[in-house]
Amino acid sequence: MKTLRALILPLFLFTASCQSPSTPMTDNDGNSSGTLAAAGMVWSAENLRATHFRNGDPIPEVTDPEEWASLTSPACCSNANSAENQTRYGRLYNWYAVNDPRGLAPVGWHVATDSEWTRLTESLGGDESAGGALKATELWTEPNEGATDAIGFRLLPAGGRRDTDGDFLATGGYSRMWTATELSPKAAEGRSFVYFDGRVRKGKVSKKTGLAVRCVKD
Repeated sequence: MKTLRALILPLFLFTASCQSPSTPMTDNDGNSSGTLAAAGMVWSAENLRATHFRNGDPIPEVTDPEEWASLTSPACCSNANSAENQTRYGRLYNWYAVNDPRGLAPVGWHVATDSEWTRLTESLGGDESAGGALKATELWTEPNEGATDAIGFRLLPAGGRRDTDGDFLATGGYSRMWTATELSPKAAEGRSFVYFDGRVRKGKVSKKTGLAVRCVKD
């Protein structure tokens, strides 16, 4: 039985990674992102970089840590306020930007929900190992345990921004991702990934935290 399981999962991953490529996603700033088909959905293959909502309104960019930590309105930033990090890892957003009715995702797309993240990770073997299948094989701190980038998701270690003091969680070791699913007036569901294992961690995140975003096609 163990041998059969060992054969089935690699075969599934090979099949998922060979699905037909989809039309690129163009965000609200005109940036083009690759896409991939997985678990019956089409996902963006890069973290969102948009600095505008769908209607053209700018998302306030907040560099000051104290201001970030006090906000209950939409904001975005790049990790360490670095233009290079924005290009490489995408933007970090608080959940007020994720949930804004003006639309963070472009037309025809939406921010991935908790249930969509669950469907994706279950299709890759579950939370104990799916993180490795999603993580990119470059830019992570060693040992980048389990990383195979099996379906071309290319999850990068974008870090994050803390809600308590507005300080940054450095790039390299961690990736923290929003879902569009609210849990309470102050918290929403998120996912996190680390360099030292291949797990996917699901949990409650303060809406003031700065996390990266992936989109799913409507």
